[in-house]
Formats: sequence, C-alpha cells, structure tokens
Amino acid sequence: MVKGRSTSGMRVAAAGDLHCREEHRGRFTAWVDQINREADLLLLCGDLTDRGWPQEAATLAGELSRLEVPCVAVFGNHDHEGGNEQTVATKLRDVGVQVLDGGHWISEDRKVGVAGVKGFAGGFGNATLQAFGESLVKTFVQGAVDEAHKLERALQELDGVENKLVITHYAPVEETLVGEKVELFPFLGTSRLALPVDQLGARMVFHGHAHQGFPHGRTRGGTPVFNVAMPLLSRLTPDRRFLLIDL
Repeated sequence: MVKGRSTSGMRVAAAGDLHCREEHRGRFTAWVDQINREADLLLLCGDLTDRGWPQEAATLAGELSRLEVPCVAVFGNHDHEGGNEQTVATKLRDVGVQVLDGGHWISEDRKVGVAGVKGFAGGFGNATLQAFGESLVKTFVQGAVDEAHKLERALQELDGVENKLVITHYAPVEETLVGEKVELFPFLGTSRLALPVDQLGARMVFHGHAHQGFPHGRTRGGTPVFNVAMPLLSRLTPDRRFLLIDL
C-alpha cells in the first residue's frame, strides 16, 4: 500500500489491461471480492476487453456488477479494436461503471476527483513526434494533442477538489515504460499527457498499456505516475492484482 499525504480516508484500487474475453466468466470473481473488502474506489486504466467485442463487454459487466464500490474507467486501444465502443461503454455503464473519455467523476464528499482519457502515442521530451511533413503524420500527432486537450478540460472541471487523480491508458512518462523494448516507447505514450497534469496540479496518475514496464515514475513536475497494467501487477503482487493506495 502506498501512503498518501492527505486525509481523505479513501482507499483507491487501480488496475488496467484486464483483457477480458467471453470465456473469462468467473475469472475476476475473487478479484472483485478482494476489491470490495479492501478499497473504496476502483480505477480501470483501459484494455478492459481483449478485442472490443460486445460479448467480452457483457462478460466483464457481469463480473463488475458485483462491485460494491464506485468504478471509474477509460478505454484502451484494445477496446477500440472491434469498432463497438458505444456498445461496450453502454454495457459497462449499465452496471454502474463510469466510463470517461475526457470527462470526470467526483466523490460525494468532493474530496476525490478523477479525470480520465485514453491518451495516445507520440513519444517523449525532445523526441516527441511533431506535426510536420505528411498529412498522415499531422493526423497522428493531432490525435495525441486532442487527448491532451481533453485531459486538460477534464482536470479543469476538478477545480477545488482536494485530490485530483488522473487515469489514462497510454503512459505520460518514459520511466514507467522501462522493461519494454525501447523501440516501442513512442507507441506506448507521450509526454503531451503530462503537461496538463503538472499545470493543473493532479495528485497522481495511473495508466496501463505497458505490460513489461516499470511500476512507478514521476512527471517533470514531480507528480507520481503508476503503471497498473495487470500483467505487471500479477508478477509483482500475485496475491493482489491491483495497486492499492490510501489517500
């Protein structure tokens, strides 16, 4: 458990990359039970399904319907693969999951707020891909810029909230990618996502996507970043396949 600095009294569980398939019915039963016992809020950082198929979403929704705590989620690239984003989101929302795409969620006591976007790729620091040259490159870069703008707007909606949390799928820093092939880093995230985090004072960031990455890092402004990809957590803490933080 990672101890926070505030006294909100909320225990936050975070995980990503569940990659739920239709045949996974029952796979997350004990996991959900453990979250119900140990946490007050669940954050899901994308790749909730394996191919973005409605059947997968229905299976996951059945598992998450047993949650007794609020659940806030963003999609990952796998959730977009099948072209059924709206159907997948609806099935999850039907069981109470707050699926964010540039939106926000605030706890009833307004002590904890969550801003969420999928994020996108594009690289980091001086090696960030720029919108120059071919129109395809400009379109790719614009996708990353748009996600950063969505995150900025979502964080602005949390003004006055004591603990501003951010969930993304793609990584906002390179540190949490260490362990992946270096050649893959530009496709696993972009530092464009870190700019609104530092500018608007987020407390911490959770992301997935980097199955072979490193568990924690920081933005240039010092904001803690946690890689909560379930394959990584399963290796580090097999008895608890989620990160638990006491705010």
